Amino acid sequence: MSSNQNHPNRHALLTHTALAALLIAICCLPALAGEEGKTVSIVDHGAVGDGKMLCTAAIQKAVDACAAAGGGTVRVPKGTFLTGSIRLASQVTVLLEEGAVLLGSSRIEDYFPGEPPAPAGQLPPRSAFRNLLDGRDLHDVAIRGRGTIDGSGGAHRDKTKPRPKNFYFENCTDVCVEGLTLRASGSWMLHCRLSRNVTLKDLDVFNHVSFNNDGLDIDSCRDVALTNCRVDTDDDAIVLKSLSDQPCRNVRVSGCTISSHCNALKMGTESGGGFLDVEITGCTVRSPARSKVIYGKQRGLAGVALEIVDGGTLDNVRVSKIDIEGVSVPIFLRLGNRARQYGRKDKPPVGTFRNVRISDITARSVSPIGCSITGLPGHPIQDVTMSNVKLEFEGGGTAEDAARKISERETAYPESTMFGALPAWGFYCRHVRGLKFHNLRLSTSQADLRPAMVFDDAREIEIDHLDAPFAANAAPLLRLIAARDATLRNLSSRDAVDTLLCLEGKETARIVLGDCEAKSVRQLISKGADVPEGALTHRAKQ
Repeated sequence: MSSNQNHPNRHALLTHTALAALLIAICCLPALAGEEGKTVSIVDHGAVGDGKMLCTAAIQKAVDACAAAGGGTVRVPKGTFLTGSIRLASQVTVLLEEGAVLLGSSRIEDYFPGEPPAPAGQLPPRSAFRNLLDGRDLHDVAIRGRGTIDGSGGAHRDKTKPRPKNFYFENCTDVCVEGLTLRASGSWMLHCRLSRNVTLKDLDVFNHVSFNNDGLDIDSCRDVALTNCRVDTDDDAIVLKSLSDQPCRNVRVSGCTISSHCNALKMGTESGGGFLDVEITGCTVRSPARSKVIYGKQRGLAGVALEIVDGGTLDNVRVSKIDIEGVSVPIFLRLGNRARQYGRKDKPPVGTFRNVRISDITARSVSPIGCSITGLPGHPIQDVTMSNVKLEFEGGGTAEDAARKISERETAYPESTMFGALPAWGFYCRHVRGLKFHNLRLSTSQADLRPAMVFDDAREIEIDHLDAPFAANAAPLLRLIAARDATLRNLSSRDAVDTLLCLEGKETARIVLGDCEAKSVRQLISKGADVPEGALTHRAKQ
């Protein structure tokens, strides 16, 4: 009997092993760029690491020599090398050794000319900003090592003039940026656009010297892995954008430590093509290292901000295991209608925001503003589930805050603070459908007279296990306005509750209230005069 007959599963095992090896090889393509082939040092082409002599031509010669040889590695040794724009090449790795610094020139004339600005609301085919390291229409390109890339961004603070990015990739395949220290860009630190198979790994980003100092911007890309990065920025830290009609798709962000004076983890503001199949997990959000007072505190605006405001679709997004401390608003979800065109002939229709799962989130030391989940009339945010969420707010909201009327602000720039202090200290949810909260624990460090949660024009709502405090003389714990098909169960408070639930609006219907637990409840439910009889279809025992 043959050996194959003795082992009938051997062929299948070998096939699976070969397939696994092939998949690993494919996934590692960016890491392999330039590892075989020619190796050259920029010093051999005339670069001097004194931080004074402009080395642009020497560095470009080294890159071009590797490319002409069919690929290889350009070595940047210890030293500080002053440079303007460098055009990257396919199958070439730029390797910065420990102690190596690529220092961006402070003279804008040393950078490739940018294209004329686009009409308002659009972006030209190529970036309108000049860039330090520039890669377009490439494959198998890598920049890695233990060195530093410093853009001298403090010299480029004039908003009326071009402000270089440290990195720009467009229409590239198999891109890897790994292990580097990135400092001081004139605008965004890294912009990767319309590219595929992108790896950003083990980066240390600090960007606090100029305007629009974003960290890592992923724009209309697919198959992206962003892992184990430390990002501390003045503007948005890790942000997915779509400045085109192409979505960001199949993106995974994991294991990052993030600080920002704006948004730590963001999708938007630009959303032309939308965001599909995105996972963000295992990240830590903290206050920025550089001092900047926002709303009286040293902290950023939002921990997690998901936004669709320029058309496009946000679908199948997972956010999990995020630990947040020192932001104004931990969670902000917004469907708006700013409607920038990004190359379209006509303004886009209102986009779609659906199928989001947010779980295992903790947040401390967040402002009294509250979290908001807001769509537009006729365009609800749909199918969002939050589970195992624990948020600790400062509190201090007043009865006047509880009574505030919040305008739609349909075309406004989306920001977690755009509505000011919300009528709820925990979650304010308007124009939503299929919103579920499971195991939600909310608390305040001082008494707050607003409801913990407000739902306005809300359908198919489910709350299962809510634990929240109640302040003396406060508004009802929960307030439902024009809500339909809501199931509320396992509600609890460690305090004496005046009114648990307030129902308002003639559209209110099919509200199910299950068991609740509190030190005492004076009044289980209050109803507005316009609430129909029978709107509450089941009532818990008091």
